[in-house]
Amino acid sequence: MSANKTLRKGVCVFFMEGLDERKTKILKAIIKNYLDTGEPVGSRTISKYTDLNLSSATIRNEMSDLEELGYIVQPHTSAGRIPSDKGYRFYVDSLMEEKNKEISQMQDFVIEHTEKMEQVLKNVAKLLAKNTEYAAMITAPQYHHNKIKFIQLSRVEKDQVLCVIVLEGNLVKNKMLSVDVELSEEQMLKLNILLNTSLNGLSIDQINLGTISALKEKAGAHGKIIGDVLDAVAEAIGEDEDLQIYTSGATNIFKYPELSDSEKASEFIQAFEEKQALADMITDKLQKQEENTGIQVYIGEESPIKTMKDCSVVTAAYELGEGITGTIGIIGPKRMDYEKVLDNLKNLKKQLDLIYHKDG
Repeated sequence: MSANKTLRKGVCVFFMEGLDERKTKILKAIIKNYLDTGEPVGSRTISKYTDLNLSSATIRNEMSDLEELGYIVQPHTSAGRIPSDKGYRFYVDSLMEEKNKEISQMQDFVIEHTEKMEQVLKNVAKLLAKNTEYAAMITAPQYHHNKIKFIQLSRVEKDQVLCVIVLEGNLVKNKMLSVDVELSEEQMLKLNILLNTSLNGLSIDQINLGTISALKEKAGAHGKIIGDVLDAVAEAIGEDEDLQIYTSGATNIFKYPELSDSEKASEFIQAFEEKQALADMITDKLQKQEENTGIQVYIGEESPIKTMKDCSVVTAAYELGEGITGTIGIIGPKRMDYEKVLDNLKNLKKQLDLIYHKDG
């Protein structure tokens, strides 16, 4: 779909396919009114709602055109109109384009820096669900395509060695290794030099059989330790492949009649609480996008989660540097308050950046 933009008095106005300024204003009025009430919107309502000073008959004609263009639909013969997915898409795109203003501070957003990350993220999900009155989710930061920065072997006991693995993003993992023979300081030093000169800067998928064989050969009698270290590296990176998702506010959907049908609600809550569908959506999103710091809006059938085809899903990625990213998401009805949701997500992105960069 093509879109031409015209700047007027500092405001970006979208003229989408077949839409002039009058149709654009009427469409926005229909969408805003439906977002507020959840009821089909008639021409008389729009005549009072807009500043167009048009008759109901003229507005009816414009609404017929908008219906032909696919921006609105009439659910029943005698009812008013409601936005289609195409209409919602228009509204979201124009809103995001127009929105270039300072974001107000999220009220009572106070997170103690001393709290554990898990508790911080749980609090964020609860706060987001409370502020928006929709369902909210947030993922723990992920360390994508991790590479090894440093490996340190240290003797703890005669038969035990502590392996410290530092990955990109300064993620530190510790693993206790058992050894058959006591290692001297010189042997420990040689192993540390061998591991770091051979593995630094490599990701797990770059450590192939040839690399492993060469390392074990150079290690000689200590080849078993090399194998144990590589297993520890694979385990350290693999732990972060399990996406941790914290959710809140699933029952908020019962506030919206179009989502409170028992079958729809059951499917929604099951998908939301089991979290696998959410994880699949986020993983797929990360794989398809090289840059994941923007806001994505999925409306109706656009949603990657089929059980949420009657919802809108809005996600935003926060980035903490060195490939460390996480995802924030809001799930609600298609008539959600997009402006409020976007404000909350943008503000929360800033807050997380400030908190974690300051802590780092």
